[in-house]
Amino acid sequence: MDATPLPTGSPDGLEALDALDALIRRRRTNLRIDAERAVPESTVRRLCELAQWAPNHHRTWPWRFAALTGDARVRLGACAAEHLRARGAAPEKVAKAETKYCRAPLMLAVAVHHGAADDAVRRAEDRDAVAAGIQNLLLGATAAGLASYWGSGEVLELPSVRALCGFEPSDELVALIYLGFPHGDVAAPPRPVPTIRFIA
Repeated sequence: MDATPLPTGSPDGLEALDALDALIRRRRTNLRIDAERAVPESTVRRLCELAQWAPNHHRTWPWRFAALTGDARVRLGACAAEHLRARGAAPEKVAKAETKYCRAPLMLAVAVHHGAADDAVRRAEDRDAVAAGIQNLLLGATAAGLASYWGSGEVLELPSVRALCGFEPSDELVALIYLGFPHGDVAAPPRPVPTIRFIA
């Protein structure tokens, strides 16, 4: 296997692990984003490349991306608002949906491409690969000085949103990620100590 060795400053590699640990702990779910400062296209491309280095059983390459900026964010909000309006949602909720995606200069839609796959295990593995890729992407965004927020909810199920993103009808949206430069930070929530069973 051709692999680039990780840089290590200590025999056991803990220095490199410490650097990764610091990056992971620095990542925040943050909507304090400068909506006027654009995210460079070159940065978006690099982040999507990072996503595709996630584990992927059978090498199906299921990741699909769409970067929405400008009026595309307004059209995304219109899709969400129309869905809520049809369900009889309160007017203030509809109004919020119309503008919520303009809180960031770029909305990155990430989907899993299932194609003709009808095997439940394969579909689950491909979705896991996309979710793992999103974590790569979020960590990359943090390293690049960007704020990010993984958006989910019913909007991911809407055919109108898939069509707006240019995805196929069988593609499954996994995330709508708000990306932009932060104008504020948020406190890190506490994390529980992991439960680990070491079994020999």
